[in-house]
Amino acid sequence: MRLLISNDDGVNALGIRALANIMAEAGHDVSVVCPDRERSATGHGLTLRTPIRAEVVESVFHPNIKAWACDGTPSDCVKLALWALLDSPPELVLSGINHGANLGTEILYSGTVSAAMEGLIEGIPSVAFSLTSYSSQDFTGAAKFARMLVEQLAQKPLPDSMLLNVNIPAVESSQIKGVKFTRQGVRRYVDVFDKRVDPRGKTYYWLTGEVLEDVEPPVSFDLPENIPIDVCVIRDNYISITPLHYNLTDPKGFKDLPFGEFKLE
Repeated sequence: MRLLISNDDGVNALGIRALANIMAEAGHDVSVVCPDRERSATGHGLTLRTPIRAEVVESVFHPNIKAWACDGTPSDCVKLALWALLDSPPELVLSGINHGANLGTEILYSGTVSAAMEGLIEGIPSVAFSLTSYSSQDFTGAAKFARMLVEQLAQKPLPDSMLLNVNIPAVESSQIKGVKFTRQGVRRYVDVFDKRVDPRGKTYYWLTGEVLEDVEPPVSFDLPENIPIDVCVIRDNYISITPLHYNLTDPKGFKDLPFGEFKLE
């Protein structure tokens, strides 16, 4: 398959090297276009007021991989690849492997998920991969599962307008209990702004924060019953696969909004 791979951790991240190299070793035609530095939590931001530059990257990835490092956001990278850098469109866009989880409402901020979403917006099936640890340096198991999933998608492609958000527990392969299809949970944080003063006497703030709680959202009326949430299955050492799309319309709104007809004068 022709694969486009990006991330939000930057060109030197271990996760993207593990993902890209294992796909090239499996015989896929791999192109990498990713940020030249870490661009985590950039969401779906695009660069509009400054030029975007992309430099060819050598001696970082498998020798069969074509690679560029871009000074834009993850979404910039995918958009630039599709419209300017690649000779032909990919059959699948992959993003990751992210260093850290993208679960629950974290996906709204995630550059990893947004890079994959950009592929989906352009009509290309996409998958975002995350390893649920910021400290682990071993992406081997996550990369092997990514290869297995891509092999399945080569035989049975994703439906139109679907993105898979895949989170893999950072444990030994023998400890993975299996794979579960999940729905997005709600992850609430307590945000803390650390107030500091710079050497010139000016105040600045540094955002920190910790997970306060994971909340199970109400089941949407158009979802099957008993679908577990992503944040829960990860704690039980299951791989979580959540199908996503970019249409944010809430179908319940047409039924539940407490309004009648509006008469405009």
